[in-house]
Amino acid sequence: MRKFFNLTICLLITLSLSAQQTDKDSLSVPEPKSFESSHQITNGGKLIKYKAIASETYLKNKSGEPVASIWSVAYVQTGITDISKRPVTFVFNGGPGSASVWLQMGMFGPRLVQVDSNATADDGAAPYTLLENKNGIMDLTDLVFIDPVGTGYSKVIGKGMVEDFWGLTEDANSVAQFIRQWVTENNRWLSPKYIIGESFGTTRAAGVANALEGNGQNMALNGLVLISQALDYAGSTSVHDNITSYLTYLPSMAATAWYHKKAGQGKSLESFVDECRDFTYNIYAPALYKGSLLTKTEKNEIADRLSYFIGLDKQYILKSNLRILIPRFQKQLLADEGLAIGRLDGRYMGNEVDKLTDGPHLGDPSSYQISSAYTASLNHYYASVLNVKMDRPYLTSNGEIYGKWNWKPVPKGKGWEPSYVNVTRKLSETMRRNTGMKVMVASGYYDLICPFFDAEYTFSRNGIERDKIQMFYYEAGHMMYTHKPDLVKLEQDVREFLSKN
Repeated sequence: MRKFFNLTICLLITLSLSAQQTDKDSLSVPEPKSFESSHQITNGGKLIKYKAIASETYLKNKSGEPVASIWSVAYVQTGITDISKRPVTFVFNGGPGSASVWLQMGMFGPRLVQVDSNATADDGAAPYTLLENKNGIMDLTDLVFIDPVGTGYSKVIGKGMVEDFWGLTEDANSVAQFIRQWVTENNRWLSPKYIIGESFGTTRAAGVANALEGNGQNMALNGLVLISQALDYAGSTSVHDNITSYLTYLPSMAATAWYHKKAGQGKSLESFVDECRDFTYNIYAPALYKGSLLTKTEKNEIADRLSYFIGLDKQYILKSNLRILIPRFQKQLLADEGLAIGRLDGRYMGNEVDKLTDGPHLGDPSSYQISSAYTASLNHYYASVLNVKMDRPYLTSNGEIYGKWNWKPVPKGKGWEPSYVNVTRKLSETMRRNTGMKVMVASGYYDLICPFFDAEYTFSRNGIERDKIQMFYYEAGHMMYTHKPDLVKLEQDVREFLSKN
């Protein structure tokens, strides 16, 4: 009996030690990977020799333990005698859950993937065409493309947990931590610093600019470039009873109807949009707030005007109670042709199976008609040009993140009554403390997810010093750089912004 008892004890000890070893192995962290290569490119009429550093950077907790691996690709000019005069620009996309593939392969990277500029053809299947980015800005600034935790190759490691990174504040803090670490390791504290963000990346940019002021290491940015801004979500959330969204989306619907020749014919886009702005502020807004107190005559007059601006049937507008949700507009504008238009970019059109759904059911044609080309091109570029060899797939997007995202703008355990996310006030306060920081805002007329009128509405409130904001408009959508003329225009506008600020 004693022999059996001793054997049992030995077995339990062995299993315990084995479990401890397994647990230890699961927390073990390998050395971060880095891939460096040399290249050259002509931008701004200058031959720029640079090194590309595609690498993992480990973020550590307060105990000095690695908790996250951030993947980044840095393009750094070589042969510079005084790097303190060389600007560095940090670039990321949005989501949350999107990697930096879109801005890297579509706008600012050394190689760009070619998709149909006129939004009339699907990207199809491989092969795809990569072109040198001759309109790039690498003569003006080094570039660092960042993939936040859970996107690209970035992930939690060691004792890290996704909830430490998947949240409004947590995300901004982790990206700010990465930027400080990169700047320190590369001796760039004296270099001018900029951030370029797109979509939720603009939400992140405002948060990061604010976070960089704290933790005893105040880092002041020279400027932000906000592409398809999303700072106040009331203006970019098309749902019932959100009056703000009915207003902010209307001029984008009018612009899109003009593009598809359903409204405003015989007028320029700009003049038609100006006409819609005036209607929105002075007639539509009071009518929405008046609600059911509108007389039948007033309601008919508003319906007539809405039909004039957005090209939908007056009776459909009356049945909608003068309130058109964006998914319905996507489905209705070209319903007579059996087509649904894009959300990210209203120029795109999808031929759907079910013609009667309450919004596109195949997804967003402005997304699925280009995403294969971007994904394939980035994977090819990393493997064949940058010589990246990783043991896991590169996630251009991660749908798991959004469902687990913590939108609370307050610390854990502190009460908060749910409301629309709004980081504009935070940006306003940051700009008043950092008086040298300027902001460029780029908006697409046909963006039906982050409407251009919302940008105007957002930056006219929230304590923003309007003279420090520069607004630019493009005849495309959310990713205006998919339209070749606007790729060139946006590159030039960013170039001038960086040169003057």
